Amino acid sequence: MESEDIRELRATLLKLKQEHRDLDSAINALELSGRADPLQLKRLKKKKLHLKDEIARIEDQLLPDIIA
Repeated sequence: MESEDIRELRATLLKLKQEHRDLDSAINALELSGRADPLQLKRLKKKKLHLKDEIARIEDQLLPDIIA
C-alpha cells in the first residue's frame, strides 16, 4: 500500500474512532436520563456497531497479516 493511501486510511480511522466515542457518550447520556426513546437508542447502537465494523475493516487493511 502506498504512503498516501495509508495516511488517508489512518485519517479515516481516527475520524471513525472519534465518532464511535461520541456515539458511546450520547448513548450513555440518553440511558442515564431515563427518558430515552427506545427506537432512537436502538438506531444509535446499530450505527455504533456499524462504525465498529468499519474500524475493524480499516485496521485489518493497515495491519499486515501475520502467519503463525
